[in-house]
Amino acid sequence: MHTIPHYINGQRVDTAERFGPVFNPATGVQDKQVVLASRAVVVDAIDAARAALPEWRASTLAKRTAIFFKVRELLAERTDELAAILTSEHGKVLSDAAGEITRGLENIEFATGLAQMLKGDFSQQVSHGIDVHSVRQSVGVVACVTPFNFPAMVPLWMIGSALACGNTVLLKPSEKDPSSAIFIAEIFTEAGLPAGVLNVVQGDKEAVDELLDNPEVKAISFVGSTPIAKSIYARAAANGKRVQALGGAKNHMVVLPDADLEMAADAAINAAYGSAGERCMAVSVLVAVGGIADDLVAAIAKRMKTLHVGPGTDPSSQMGPLITGEHRDRVASYLAGAADAGATMVVDGRAQNFDGDGFFLGVSLIDHVTPGMKVYDDEIFGPVLSVVRVDTFDEAVKLVNDHEFGNGVALFTRDGGAARQFEFEIEAGMVGINVPIPVPVGSFSFGGWKNSLFGDAHMYGPDSIRFYTRGKVVTTRWPDPATSEIDLGFPQMA
Repeated sequence: MHTIPHYINGQRVDTAERFGPVFNPATGVQDKQVVLASRAVVVDAIDAARAALPEWRASTLAKRTAIFFKVRELLAERTDELAAILTSEHGKVLSDAAGEITRGLENIEFATGLAQMLKGDFSQQVSHGIDVHSVRQSVGVVACVTPFNFPAMVPLWMIGSALACGNTVLLKPSEKDPSSAIFIAEIFTEAGLPAGVLNVVQGDKEAVDELLDNPEVKAISFVGSTPIAKSIYARAAANGKRVQALGGAKNHMVVLPDADLEMAADAAINAAYGSAGERCMAVSVLVAVGGIADDLVAAIAKRMKTLHVGPGTDPSSQMGPLITGEHRDRVASYLAGAADAGATMVVDGRAQNFDGDGFFLGVSLIDHVTPGMKVYDDEIFGPVLSVVRVDTFDEAVKLVNDHEFGNGVALFTRDGGAARQFEFEIEAGMVGINVPIPVPVGSFSFGGWKNSLFGDAHMYGPDSIRFYTRGKVVTTRWPDPATSEIDLGFPQMA
């Protein structure tokens, strides 16, 4: 059986006392195993990152930029190879896997502009003969803990900016689909990144605990569920670390009566069922305002009949399996609970049959959902779309704002005034107007509000530069030595 290793100090390391199973979700068969790090192995990786830090942080911006350009070239050339790895371990269809890599490359492209991003400020003659300038310097050794749903894109979100800013990195990918992290690390090595600057530590909670507690790790980036994000934030912050911990989501798509019905129905299908709903930006609640609900639900249900769910390697598949059997069963349990709570099951994904033992579940549409039902309140992270009916725009805004999560939200309308008011009033970090999945491009930053984010900094883009660097202000004077005198008073700037 193939063993997926760590990548420490530029070398694959596959010795371990514990191993975790890695399944092909389309077949349900374990065909790989991943090494699980002890705390001692994590310390070895931290030591490698510490040793590599002085040389890397002192490297020129031109050298770092050249490496990022080469990484971008190599990843673009080998997209098909990496996409195949993603599909084999995550289950998403190949086109979706390739799209994930493309979005990740946006952040590598952003990192090539590091010479501009790391510029400081300068003020001359703030007082007689005194100048002041500011610089941004690396934090040190940083850890990136990434989720299973985007095993290439989210690591590229984090490590691009972290490395560009002169930090050394410990990447801890999900143990469910860990191979892409090794692939990416070796691409960076091929592009010229020195050994020890980017290390991959495979593992579970034991590995994460060491990253959270070890004083040599100065910052933690995390994406995952809200309970774990909250725990990581509290523990790492208590240990004096910088933390950005992105949690769960319950993204609403509000459709006003004047919206283009066909466009809204297409958008709901794409946003709810793409990647089997295993996206933190997936639309899981459709808010139908006024009299549009019946026609909209019918249009969505009609389109659902045409969706082809199957192995990600099948070119005809539009949606693949879920990541594990346990997760599939958890998602299915919400369907039973929704019917018991009084919602209307329009399309039940449990009714669709699949060949083999893969972790498949059909797409589901649930109408007449209300707050208080678990199918509405919880993050399901599967191909389930709930429909909530409200009478007015104000009710829709209140519904969204009352939810504990505030990751992303979308509004479909032809009314510019309503769109502007929605943008102003809605309490979410990312807003789409006639855009169902408003993931910012690489030159902006990604992150939600409320229980979708713990910490002050959003992911990638300008926020990431601030997160992965520390500001330093330098005040200078080069006086004529003849003017020097003793003055015990408080320094005066005027």
